[in-house]
Parts: sequence; C-alpha cells; structure tokens
Amino acid sequence: MDKQLEAAMNKLLDELKGTQNQDGSWTYPFETGITTDSYMIILLRTLEINDSNLIKSLAERIANKQQANGAWKLFYDEGPGNLTATVEAYYALLYSGYYTIDDKHIQKARHFIISNGGLNNIQLFAKIMLALTGQYSWPRHIPIPIEGILLPAYFPINLFDFSVYARAHFIPILLVADKKLQLTTSASPNLSDLTMQRKANWEEDLREWQTFFSILKGGIKKLIGLPHELHELALNRAETYILQRVEPDGTFNTYFSSTFLMIFALIARGYRKDHPVIKRAIKGLRSFITTVDNQLHMQFTTATVWNTSLISYSLQEAGVSSRSKTIQEATNYIRAKQQQFYGDWAIHTPYILPGGWGFSNVNTIVPDHDDTTAALRALRTSVLTKNTDRFIWDRGVEWILAMQNDDGGWGAFEKDVDSLLLTWLPIKGAELLLLDPSTADLTGRTLEFLATFTKLNQSHPLVKRAVHWLIKNQEQNGSWYGRWGICYIYGTWAAVTGLVAAGINPGNASIRRAVNWLYRIQHEDGGWGESCKSDQEKTYIPLKESTRTQTAWALDTLITAEVKKTNGIKRGMDFLLSNQEKQNNWTTNYPKGQALPGSFYMHYHSYEYLFPLLALAHYKKKFVEDDKS
Repeated sequence: MDKQLEAAMNKLLDELKGTQNQDGSWTYPFETGITTDSYMIILLRTLEINDSNLIKSLAERIANKQQANGAWKLFYDEGPGNLTATVEAYYALLYSGYYTIDDKHIQKARHFIISNGGLNNIQLFAKIMLALTGQYSWPRHIPIPIEGILLPAYFPINLFDFSVYARAHFIPILLVADKKLQLTTSASPNLSDLTMQRKANWEEDLREWQTFFSILKGGIKKLIGLPHELHELALNRAETYILQRVEPDGTFNTYFSSTFLMIFALIARGYRKDHPVIKRAIKGLRSFITTVDNQLHMQFTTATVWNTSLISYSLQEAGVSSRSKTIQEATNYIRAKQQQFYGDWAIHTPYILPGGWGFSNVNTIVPDHDDTTAALRALRTSVLTKNTDRFIWDRGVEWILAMQNDDGGWGAFEKDVDSLLLTWLPIKGAELLLLDPSTADLTGRTLEFLATFTKLNQSHPLVKRAVHWLIKNQEQNGSWYGRWGICYIYGTWAAVTGLVAAGINPGNASIRRAVNWLYRIQHEDGGWGESCKSDQEKTYIPLKESTRTQTAWALDTLITAEVKKTNGIKRGMDFLLSNQEKQNNWTTNYPKGQALPGSFYMHYHSYEYLFPLLALAHYKKKFVEDDKS
C-alpha cells in the first residue's frame, strides 16, 4: 500500500500545486446550484442591463440542469424536484429572452410548478423576489415595523441579536417592503397563471408573525413612540447601515443575495438604476462569475481565502516545506487578507483588536471563526521564522479566543448571538437562519486549532468549557451535527479531532461512541456518504454511494481516534486509493456544505483534492512513518 499511497498523494499534490494562482491563492469554484444564476438574469433584466453574452450563458447553464420531468433539484437525491428552484429557473429562462413559453422544456417546468401548488407554495425569499419584480403582490400590511432597528442594545430584542447574515438580508427587505417596491420592464414575463388563487397568498408566511410583532410594536410605542419622524429616521438608519457595509468591490457584505436586495432597497430609497453605487454593486457581482464545466456560473461569493488557507495547510501536512515557493506565496496572500477594520462583531466583543479572516477575497469587515483558524493553521510555520508574522498570529489568536460564547462553544461570526426569544419566531430553521449559536463543527475545529497549535490543554478554563460543550451536545447515536457541512459526518469529524487534540483520551466513552457510529455507517465499498436530507430531517440519512470528501472526513476521524490500524481504516484507505477518478460520477459534484437547510447548498470544488490529501497525510504520519521509526 505504501507505493500506492505515495502515488495517490503525489497526484493530489501535483493537482493542487498546479492550480495555484500567481498571487499565491487558489480560486476553485464555489458552486451553489442554479439559484444565483437565475437571480442574476432577473436582476440584469430588471435593471435593463443588456449583457447578452452573460445572460445567454447563464440561461444555457440553467437549462442544462433541468430534470426530465421539467423540474430542477438542489441535490441529486432530493426527490422529483424543488418547487422554489424550479420557479426561479422558469422565471429566469423566460426573462432571459432566449426561451419562450411554448418551448417543450418550459412547458414541462410549468406543469411541475402548477402540479405542486404554484407560487403560493414557494419559499418566502423567492416570494419577496417575485414581489420586487412585479410577479407577486405585496401583503397589505407588513407585520414587521422598520422602527425596530432603532431599539437600543438593552432591549430584549434588538438588531444585533440577529446574526450578521440575517441583518444583511433583513434590513434591505424592510426597506423594500415599506415601499412595496415593484419594478417591471417591457420584457417582464407574466407568471400570473402560476398563482393558484386570485390574490397572492402571504397568509402562511405571515399569520404567525402577527402576534409576535404586535408585541414588538407595542414595546416600541412604549419606549420610543411611533411618530412619522421616527419612521423616517428608521428608513435613514437602515440605508446608512447598508452603505456603511458596502465592500470596496461594491457588494454588500460580499454576498450575492444581500447585494441583490441592497440594489432594490436603494431604488426604493430613490436611487436611479444607473446610480454609481448600484453600478459598482453590479460590477462587484460580475467579479464573482466563474466557469464550471465550460459554462459561466454566478457564485454566491468567492471562497478564495478559505480555499487558500485549507490547501496551504493540507500541503504542509503532506510534507511540502514551508520554505517552498508554493507555501511562501500562499503565506504572503493569507497574511495580506487579515482584516484591519472593526465590523459588527465588535458590538458584542468591544475590547479586542481586529484580527480575523473572512471567507472571500473581497471581504474586509465580516471575519468568521472557521476562516480565522484555517488561516492561522496555514501560517503556523512562518510564525517561527518571521517576526512580522508573530504580530499577525497574536492578533488572530487573541481574536478567536475572545469570540468564545458564554456556553463554551463557538458560532460562525460573532459572540453570543443566540437569543432564545428569536427562536420563537415562526420561521422554519429560525435558529440557524436568524442566530449564530455554538455549533459542533465550529467548536471542534477551533478547539483542534488551539490545542494543536497554541498548546492550550484541558487545564485551561477555555478548553474545559469547549470540551464540556461538545460532550454535552453529542447526539444519542454518538455523532455530532455539523452546521456548515453535510452534516453528521462533518460534525463528528470536527468534534472528535478537537477533543482528541485537547487531550481527551481516545478511550473516552464519547469518543468511542462516535467511532462506533462511524463504523456502523461505513458503506460496503469502504467509503462513507451522507445525504443533504440529513440537515432537514435532523438525523443521519445515508447517501446511496460514497463520496471522496465525506470518506476523507470519516477516515481522518478514525485515524485520529484509533491507536492501531483497524479493518475500517484499511477499507476506507482502499476506497480513497482506488477511487481517485470519478470525473463523470454525480458524487463528485454532490454538495458538501450547507448554508440554509433545505434551501441552499454548496459544492466546494477544492474539497475533492484537499481533504483526501489531508486524510492520506495523517494516515502516513501515524501508521506508516511511526511504524518505520
């Protein structure tokens, strides 16, 4: 196996080294289905920007993803299709001007939409998009008072109790809803035949909000009143909030969806379609365009910092010298991306210097915990040789330490954004959408970094609290739920590697339960695979085939937790070594990350290479090199 192992590792090393950019970064595509492609077409057509080449290419990609029954899916095993994604694709293809209602595949899509309840059954965000573009009427009364953003920090619910992701979408939605903005053009399709009732139905979306927001509105009246002047102040405050968070590239918080909403919100505030801020936003969105399978794809954002940090780390774990040109150039790139400005995170953590990293190459004010520890992992060898890196390292470590939640875990972006009051909101998945609570994947990965690279151990109160949080939040079957990956395999990998790094004995009951669970779900071919359905059902659901990325996560967990090679490890290694080529297999493109359960999934093209390399490198270090020594 040793020769096969070396050959496999060398192949992965050659792939990763060969795709590095001149600036030291890696820009593997961050693929997010066809939703962003659809919305980009709708946005350009609504703004009457006639970029025919881009629109045509995006439309072709959307059409190529259609299923035989006329629907579009979010992932391979989703079922017959996803209604919301199908409506978005149908609308975009018609609005593109390159497809007509009489086309057979458009008719198939229409039939699928109508047979599944039409526009009334799609998700709320899509209804808002349709309302903005004149395809769905706004509700008569908006139950969410925009004056709520004026509530002070001491109020039980205030703006900064929401996650940064929720704020970036919530605020522009409040602006467009207040205006009931609708923008149509002479090229707008007519989707009225897809509404199964005479009037657009918001009742299911808004009925349960009424009680909650009537209480909130009553609180606002008692605290600050609701005169007209306060309404205008709230509108101005919302606009200012957005403009202050526009990145240098013109996007709002670097997300496609928040930038999409920002453009409509600014128009609702009186900005022209060709206003410089809007033109810069469109230019910024264009910079997210990448190529997948020889077709253009509109990325949700770029994953450049994330990819570069993870790849640099995996290369170093595989034996690539920190003095090599590859690592030095990656190090220079990562160093330059450490954030220098205070973002919203400082509201909850005011006494710490900026020191984190963000996900995207254009992100300057929204650092996150996972990217920060990934960047620090990649920099850890340069710290020993460069004094300048020591300051960068110290700022990063101090920042991540300060972001530990009071419950002992880590969330994604900020500290203690986990108000129980907001979990009562009538939104499916409110905890994950509106809040930023501690999660097993973020807590485990942060713990692993701190224990491995800063030498903190179980004696430190911070580590004790993190270990306690992880053990307390283990599932009954021995797994952990991973918020940002798919799902239980990912969370279990992060939790176990973090606990073992922190000094928890591999014989510990929690570790053994996790290890036994992984053995139980191992496939006959030696690999592992988990369905995106797991995040919706909140229980492990197997994928019918193994994937290389999920196998690498499971295998790396077992390598960490086992003292000796086991049959399960050998079988997992055999799978990785014999399944290097799956270019035409659907498992290669299966999403490995989730953003919004049941709505939005992510396929990181780099994962097919870096995580198998990491698992192989750790196997070699523990079971090959140790045996030789």
